[in-house]
Amino acid sequence: MKKDTHPDYHMITVAMTDGTTYQTRSTYGKPGDTLQLDIDPTTHPAWTGVTGNLMDRGGRVTRFKDKYKGLGII
Repeated sequence: MKKDTHPDYHMITVAMTDGTTYQTRSTYGKPGDTLQLDIDPTTHPAWTGVTGNLMDRGGRVTRFKDKYKGLGII
């Protein structure tokens, strides 16, 4: 087997969005680094079952709906 072909696994801390943390082995960063999650199973709609709202930024959604309203797809 070739040497130095596998990544270096080391212990890191994973910080969830609710502030809880846990230790795991990873190739992320350096030993002892903290991986801060933006989305995790406690907040993501796929796991919580909450449906999200569509944000209309700059009227894009409204313009899209107006453009295709006669086709019956919206």
